[in-house]
Amino acid sequence: MNQRTEDPRAGEVEIAPCRGRRGVYRLRTSLVLPAPIDEVFAFFSDAYKLERITPPWLRFEVWPPGPGETGPGCLIDYKLRLHGIPIRWRSEIATWEPPHRFVDRQVRGPYRLWHHEHVFEPRGSGTLCQDEVHYAVPGGRLIHWLLVKRDVRRIFEYRQEQLLALFPSKPRER
Repeated sequence: MNQRTEDPRAGEVEIAPCRGRRGVYRLRTSLVLPAPIDEVFAFFSDAYKLERITPPWLRFEVWPPGPGETGPGCLIDYKLRLHGIPIRWRSEIATWEPPHRFVDRQVRGPYRLWHHEHVFEPRGSGTLCQDEVHYAVPGGRLIHWLLVKRDVRRIFEYRQEQLLALFPSKPRER
């Protein structure tokens, strides 16, 4: 269980090296949100909602600001600051299978590789949300150990906390 939230709906943020892929790491998370799959997928389909679930210390913003639709082949640009360094990031929606799955991949940005699969499954009256990210960093294992692993874990833990706040449990009827 995610120790920061102590919420039984939150899972661990797991980060480990990928077997057979030197220099590539895999992050996995899972979280159950008390909302139907269509509602949860619609939230994640809006790239601008990412600003609401990203830690403020990253000063993250989708660029240019304004409403936008996400779909296959869509390019999404971001601006952020990592340890005070301004970074521009471009992602492409590589796979789009509403309301069950989509994949974004980094086209340009701070990683040598970033491939992020989002999977949604009905779970009772809610939705199981799973992330699997394969990523590689410039500077290899030392940079990953010194900076990146901790930052990525903190980002995804914050994301889980924000999602739990945005999709609170409904009070049980007595």
